[in-house]
Amino acid sequence: MSTKHRPLAVYTDMEDLDYSAGAALLENNGYEVRYLGTQDPAVIAEQAKEAEALLVGYATVTAEVMDAIPGLKIIALVSMGFDNVDLDAAKERGIWVSNLPGVATEEVASHALALALAVTREIPFFQGRVAEGDWNTRPESTVFRLSQERLGLIGLGRIGSRLGELASSVFGEVIGYDPYLPDIPATREMLAKAGIRRTGLEDVLAESAVVSLHMPLSEETHHVINAESLAAMRPGSYLVNVSRGQLIDNDALRAAVDSGHIRGAALDVLDVEPAPADHPLIGHPRILVTPHVGFLSDHTLAEYVRIQAQNVISQARTGAPDTPLFELEPAR
Repeated sequence: MSTKHRPLAVYTDMEDLDYSAGAALLENNGYEVRYLGTQDPAVIAEQAKEAEALLVGYATVTAEVMDAIPGLKIIALVSMGFDNVDLDAAKERGIWVSNLPGVATEEVASHALALALAVTREIPFFQGRVAEGDWNTRPESTVFRLSQERLGLIGLGRIGSRLGELASSVFGEVIGYDPYLPDIPATREMLAKAGIRRTGLEDVLAESAVVSLHMPLSEETHHVINAESLAAMRPGSYLVNVSRGQLIDNDALRAAVDSGHIRGAALDVLDVEPAPADHPLIGHPRILVTPHVGFLSDHTLAEYVRIQAQNVISQARTGAPDTPLFELEPAR
């Protein structure tokens, strides 16, 4: 029997994802694998203290957690988002952080379009009426002809630009704003191919029948949708969010919908998940909420766990994961 050291890989939390294929991949490559089933930083710090790899779902990984795991080499995320990890602390400590860029681009963009179509075509309203046996009542507001309306995108990365491409044959025009996207020939060519006209934030808010958010969460983007930006939106327009719930000031959005200035919203993400029953954006007849399933497909379910585990294996073999969020000197 071999006594060779088996490095420890610890899954913190995977919620509804079946991580068994990822665990098997790790075990086949010499890892001991444990699953904690918790997002509690104190529990993670104690029970993963011997780990070389943390495979993370939604758990928050702070500097204190990293310091409690002295042999930690990589934090492998199972999403594109990374706001649950202190990246500066990881970089200072020589710990790799990997994410999953582009895996669910098609799914999230499709989900955003589906949400936009659902609310603009008043699907929740009509579904509720039919359930009550009412086939004749119509919404108080007129229903848009989308080929005569604009879709506005805030964020023109992978998902935003893919949504623009999908939606350009549905909406009359797709416009977009992204302060971080460089204005270079390659960018202009990409946007032209996707059918997106780049413009300023004020124009996106003021001119769009539907505004869709595609931004990462950061200090700069927290509550980017607030009372002021909602007031700048076109009266009677809709808001879609498939990015991060913290981009939106909940109370401001609820007030804007209640007043009728915003006709409705369609959200796949909230600031708290699962959301409590008294959350201000839950249960409103003009706010459609899906349970953070924009990523969902048979393809992504398989790829998420495979790539997450492969990042751990690649870091051990080559010194770096396949999809790092930043570059490091040779691994500690």
